[in-house]
Amino acid sequence: MSTQDLVPSPVGPVDVEQAEAALVERYPRLVRIAYLVLPPALGRNRRVLTAHALVQRSLPRRRVPGSAVPGPRRDEDAVDPGYAYVRGEVLRQALIAGLPLRRLALPRRAQFPPLLPHVWGLRLFPRVGGADELALDQRLSRLSGPGRAAYVLRGLERQGDPEVLRVLAAAGVENPAAALAEADALDALDAVPAPDGPDAGAPGGAGSAGSPGRPAASGASGARRRTDAPGKAGGVEGADVRGGDRLEPGGRIEPGGRIDPGGRADRSGAADRSGHLGPDGRADRGGHPDRVGRSERVGEQAGPGRADGRRGGDGDGREGRTGDSGGGAGGIGRTAGTGGGASGPSAGAPARPRRLSGAALLESDEFDPCALQARPTDLMRRRQHGRAAFVGVVAVLVCGALLGLPGDGWGRNGAAAPSYARNPAAEAALDPGAVRRVDPVVWPGATRRDFSVWPARGGLRGDSALLRRALAVWARPGGSVRSSATPGTPVGPPMGPPQLLFAGQVDAMRVVLFHDGLRAVRYAEPAEGTAGAALDFARTDAADPVGAAALVVSRAAGNVRYLTAPWVRETAVRDLLAPAKDPRPLVRDADGVTDPLPSPARAGGCTRWNTLQVRDGEGLRLLTDLGELAPARLLWGPPAAPVDATGAEARRTWARTACLLTAVRARGVRSLNAWRFARQPLPEGAGRADWVCTRAETWRGTGSRVLAQFLVPSPEVPAALAARSEGSPACGVRDPRVLAGVLWRAPGGGWFVLAAGSDDFTSLETSGGVDGRSDGPLLAVKATAGARADLRGTLRDGTRSGALR
Repeated sequence: MSTQDLVPSPVGPVDVEQAEAALVERYPRLVRIAYLVLPPALGRNRRVLTAHALVQRSLPRRRVPGSAVPGPRRDEDAVDPGYAYVRGEVLRQALIAGLPLRRLALPRRAQFPPLLPHVWGLRLFPRVGGADELALDQRLSRLSGPGRAAYVLRGLERQGDPEVLRVLAAAGVENPAAALAEADALDALDAVPAPDGPDAGAPGGAGSAGSPGRPAASGASGARRRTDAPGKAGGVEGADVRGGDRLEPGGRIEPGGRIDPGGRADRSGAADRSGHLGPDGRADRGGHPDRVGRSERVGEQAGPGRADGRRGGDGDGREGRTGDSGGGAGGIGRTAGTGGGASGPSAGAPARPRRLSGAALLESDEFDPCALQARPTDLMRRRQHGRAAFVGVVAVLVCGALLGLPGDGWGRNGAAAPSYARNPAAEAALDPGAVRRVDPVVWPGATRRDFSVWPARGGLRGDSALLRRALAVWARPGGSVRSSATPGTPVGPPMGPPQLLFAGQVDAMRVVLFHDGLRAVRYAEPAEGTAGAALDFARTDAADPVGAAALVVSRAAGNVRYLTAPWVRETAVRDLLAPAKDPRPLVRDADGVTDPLPSPARAGGCTRWNTLQVRDGEGLRLLTDLGELAPARLLWGPPAAPVDATGAEARRTWARTACLLTAVRARGVRSLNAWRFARQPLPEGAGRADWVCTRAETWRGTGSRVLAQFLVPSPEVPAALAARSEGSPACGVRDPRVLAGVLWRAPGGGWFVLAAGSDDFTSLETSGGVDGRSDGPLLAVKATAGARADLRGTLRDGTRSGALR
C-alpha cells in the first residue's frame, strides 16, 4: 500500500522530517518489529531482507495530517508521533506481506519479494538462540499475522490493551479483539512455570509465583498476579506485582514503576520504555528506546557484577539463566532476593537455571535482524545457473546480430518473418538475382511442354525489391500473411532458386508467380504497401501441355483471371449449364493474362458454371476453376480412353452433373472424367435413365473422389447423387467397374429400387429391407417409401462386389 493513502496519525500531524528522524533513531527496533510480525514460513533469509525493506519504505511522501491535540493516553502508551506513524506503517505492510496470493486478486507491493535491499551469493539470518527462543518462535509461527502483531505490541512495545487494539485497527486488522485473544493465549502459556525440581511448587521455591527465581507473570501482559504468601517478595506483604515490575532489596514496589537505587519507585512507567535513571533517581522520560545498546535494555546494567562475581549481563537479554542476580552496585537487579546479596530459594542451595518469559525473549538476538550471520548459498546450483544464464545471453546476442545483418530485417522483406537458418542453398533461394528466367524462344523447340518452359512475363519481372519480398515471404511467411495450399502440397521454402513465371500488377495487386518443379506459388500484395499479403501453393508436378495450359493469376470481386501458356492460341468462356450456347471469346493482353470472368468456385448458387475453353496446337480443351491455382481439366469417356469434354454429348451430360462439382472444390484436383456406365429402361414405361460415374483425380495421386449419378430422362432435371466414395479405385483405369442404386418413384406413384452396374456384372441382388434378384447389370424391384436395401453384384469371374460407398 502506498504511504500516501494512510489515515491521519492518531497522535497528531507528522512531518516527513519527523518521521525520518524517528526511523533513523529507532531503526533496529522497527526492523525487529517487522521481523517478528512477518510469517516465519518465508524463511529466515527472506524474512530478514523483507523486514529491512518494509521499514525502509515506510516514510510518508508528504506531511501526514492528524489531530492537533492527541487523545488521552496512558503514560506507557505515549510515544513520539513520528515513531508511532512509522511503526504503524511497518505493521500495516508486514500484515499485508503475510497474506496469501490469490488467483483473482491484484497482488500488493508488500507481497512481492523485496527489490532492495538485495544480497547476491549470501544467506543472512540472525544468531541462533537457545531452546526458549526456539520454543517461542514455534509458538509465534502458529499465530496469525494480527496475533503476532498484538503479541509484539504488548511484549516488545509495552503497550496496554486499549492501545494495542487501536494500533491494530489503524493498521487495517479487521478483528483486533480476536488478535488480542490469540496474544492472551500465548501469554497464558508463557505464564505457566516449568517445574525445575522436586520442590518446584513449594513456597519460596523456584516455581512459586512470587519467588525471586522466576518472574511472576509475562512482561507482555497487563494482567496482575498476587503473591501466594506474605514476605516472599522482599518483605513486602500483599504487594501487587505486575509484569515488568522489578523489586530491589530494601525498596518498595509499585505497579508499573521501577525501583531506583534509593528504594523509590517511579510510577510514571517511563522506565519501561527507556530503562535509564536520571540524576534524581527517576526514570528518564526522553522517549521510546531504540534498544541498540545492550546496557539500555530493561533490567540490564553494565555495573560491576552480580553476587556470583560475574558481569551483570552479556547485553543480549539472556542474563539470569544460570543464576539469580543479587543486585549490582548502582544497578537495577533483575530479580529480588530475601536479603542483600543472597539469592535462590535458600542461601546455600546451588543456583538453578530459570526460564525467561516470552516477552523478555523478544529482546534476544534470535529475533534481532540487525545482528546477522552470513552463509553461502547452494554453490553447485549457483554455478549451474550461472552457466545457463551465460549460454542464454550468448544465444540472445547471436540471434540479435543475425537479425540485424543487412537484407534480413523486417523492413526489406516486408511481411516476412525473421530469418531462421543460414546455408548456401537457402541464401540462393532468397536472392532475386538468382531467380531463373526462361527466354521466350525456348518453348517452341522444347521436347516437352510444361511449366519449365514458360517464359518470364509481366511488367514487374525486373523489380528486384518485389521479388525479394515475394521470396522472403515464401520462405518465412509472417503472421499477417494469408496463406493457402492444396492438400498434400508442402509449404516450405524452395530448395534452390525458383523459376519466375510472371511478375506484374493485376487488379490493383502486385502479383508474382513462381515454379520450383514441384509447386506453383503465387505471391500477391496490394499495389500500395505490403499489408494484406497473400501466399498460395499448388502442386503441379508431372504436368502435361494441358495441365500447364493456365494458372490463376488473380481473384477479385468473384472474378478470376488466368495466365495462359505461350502455346495457347485462343481462349473463350463456355457455360457448362448451357450446352447449346456458343462460347464467347475471352480477350488476353500481351503477357497472356485474360480478362476477368465470373468464377464458379466462389458462387453461392448454381445458376451458371463458367469454364475456360482454350485452343492449342492439338484442339480444344475445357478447364474449370475449383478454387486452386491450377484449373482442372474436364474429360468424357471410359476410363481407359477419355477425351476432352468438348463434344455435344459430353456437354449435355456435364450440364446435368456440373453442380455436383462443389463436392470436389479445393481438393487438389487435376482432372475430372465423367462417363456413362449404364442405361436402364424405367418401370411403367417412364423412359430410359442414364447412370454416370464422375472421377476426380488429384495431382498428388491419392485422395481421389468418385461420384455415381442417376439421370432421369428429362434433360432439364439435374443429376441425382446415388453414391460417393473417397480413395476408391472404382471408375478408374485400375478398376473401371462401378455399381450403384437409388430409390425411385414412378410417375404412377409406385416406389422401386433401381440398380445398375458396369458391363462386368452378370447379376445383381438386393437384401435387407427389399429382396430381389436379376440377371445382368440392371435391377428394378418394387419397394415402399423410405425402404433401405443392401446391394451386391456378381462379376464375370464369379467374385462378389458391393455397391459404391
